[in-house]
Amino acid sequence: MGTSRRSGTIRARGSGRGTVVRFGLLGTLVLGTTSACELPSFGFPHGITPEATRIYNIWSGSVIAGLAVGVFVWGLILFASARYRKRSEELPQQVRYNLPVEVLYTMVPFVIIAGLFYFTARDEIEVNKTTPNPDVTVSVVGFRWQWQFGYVENGRVLGQVTGRPGETPVLVLPKDRSIRFVESSPDVVHSFWVPEFLFKRDVIPGHPNQFEISKIDRTGTFVGRCAEFCGTDHPRMNFTVQVVEPAQFDTMMQGFRSAATQAAAPAPAVAGNRQ
Repeated sequence: MGTSRRSGTIRARGSGRGTVVRFGLLGTLVLGTTSACELPSFGFPHGITPEATRIYNIWSGSVIAGLAVGVFVWGLILFASARYRKRSEELPQQVRYNLPVEVLYTMVPFVIIAGLFYFTARDEIEVNKTTPNPDVTVSVVGFRWQWQFGYVENGRVLGQVTGRPGETPVLVLPKDRSIRFVESSPDVVHSFWVPEFLFKRDVIPGHPNQFEISKIDRTGTFVGRCAEFCGTDHPRMNFTVQVVEPAQFDTMMQGFRSAATQAAAPAPAVAGNRQ
């Protein structure tokens, strides 16, 4: 009888250890696959700015950490179900206090939360950082239900692009240059969002907002949207971002400067009629 109980206990312990080993091997395989390949996006588009890369990494890392904790908890549940399942009517040994376990489940969540807080605060500071003299400054005006973009130079707007019903405004931006967006709204709250920036910032009436990107990594055409419900035609409040080479952008800006100079030039005097 005693031998049978001991062998049953040994088999139970062996099966429990086997479960833990299996989950350990599974976790190692998952972590190894993740580290050998690119981080999974979990629904995020691939960003086109250094700031977007930061946001992408912290998002993917947080999800992976959450999945790892989930797998560990599921493993403990299955292990406890297999190791401590009911075998008889005998009441098992009752444990009132286990100081190491209590310290463990208090400290581990604290460490996880502290780690998430640190990385979030670090990246938030970098994403919100602005420089004294960005290469390009763009004014962004969100109004019901369109966008107006202006290219600001020396405190004045050289050229503007305004959306109209059925006509999506095109915001042209240069590659590899720092760009500051200064936002305002004359009516309700909107939100300037380019999905490939992995970032949005609200456009609030009476409270100008701004943010800056250090550069855009590649050329192309991208869709921009209003990410804050602002009324009847909110779903149609889109715009297009066209990223071009710096030389092409400089040509466009030179055209704006020439037009502004001509508009500011005084009109020629008209000679009076001779009698």
